Order: sequence, then structure tokens, then C-alpha cells
Amino acid sequence: METVLGIGSRVKHSEFGVGVIINIKSNGYVVTFIETGVKIIKFNTPLEVIEEVEPDRDLVSLLDVEQSLVRVLQKWVDVTEVVPLGDKWKGGKLILKPGRTNLASKEIAIEVFFHKIVMMRDRLRVLEQRINTSSLDEEEKINLQQYITRIYGTMTSFNFLFKQTEQYFTGDKAAVES
Repeated sequence: METVLGIGSRVKHSEFGVGVIINIKSNGYVVTFIETGVKIIKFNTPLEVIEEVEPDRDLVSLLDVEQSLVRVLQKWVDVTEVVPLGDKWKGGKLILKPGRTNLASKEIAIEVFFHKIVMMRDRLRVLEQRINTSSLDEEEKINLQQYITRIYGTMTSFNFLFKQTEQYFTGDKAAVES
């Protein structure tokens, strides 16, 4: 295996310029470049090392664990978690009433609506995984992740339905998070 640089190492990339490694993922370094922002750079990308910081001793094992976890998740990609609806909404119904009085209202059980919201969230997570493991270049992956983050931000409107706050939609995830 090639030498792995630690977090805090200063590097120079031929296209993006000077930057600092801020994180290490299974697929490469997360680098903040002075002029071009945050990019994920594959390990085999030629970088000029300006200042090297030794990586943590357990870095290799963390990378191995992350890669193994990604493989396991891909195997079970369509398995959905059980997400409980807030107690006060159980047995309730969502009523959609048109602005025109000559049209009928539409009713749907809140449990059905909530299930569809959770399914949408699960499918967004699958999409994130597929983007992260795709052959797209890193900049395209980051751009797509930013769109997904904005979708999560939009979906925060439905957080009041969830029983547990840790299952809420959040739109403030870092775009490079995977």
C-alpha cells in the first residue's frame, strides 16, 4: 500500500492548487483547497506534499472497516428500518381539501402517508450509497450529494411526524459526508 498522509497534511494538486487534508475516506482524501474548496482526491492521485502529518495508527483498520461496511450495506440496500410514527398521529388521517368547493376532498391515513415519507428517505439513502460507490468523478459525486442534502432540507417539514428526533430529516450534512 502507498504511503497514507494524515489529517492536517498540506498538499498541492496540479489542478486545484494548495490545500489541507481534512478527512480520510475509504475512497480518498477530503481536501480543502484554498481557491477551489472541498474536493475528494483519490489516494493514487499525484500530490506534491508540502508538509506531511503522520496518520493515526488505526487508520488502515478504519478504512478496512468502512469498506466492509459499504459492501454489507450494498447487499442489504433495500432493507428498510422500522421508523415509528409519533404517538399523537396514530390512527389519524390526512385530509386534502381543494380550494374549489365543487371538488371532493381526499383522505389518507397518516400511517400510509408517513410510510411513503420513510420510503422516500430510504430511497434517498440508497441513492447516496450508489453515488458514493459509482464511477462518477469526485466532483460530480459532491455535486449530487449537495442536491440530496437540499432534498433532505426540504423534507424537514415532515419531521413533526417522527416519534424519535434522531430519525429526523436534516439538511445540514456536509456535502462530502458519506
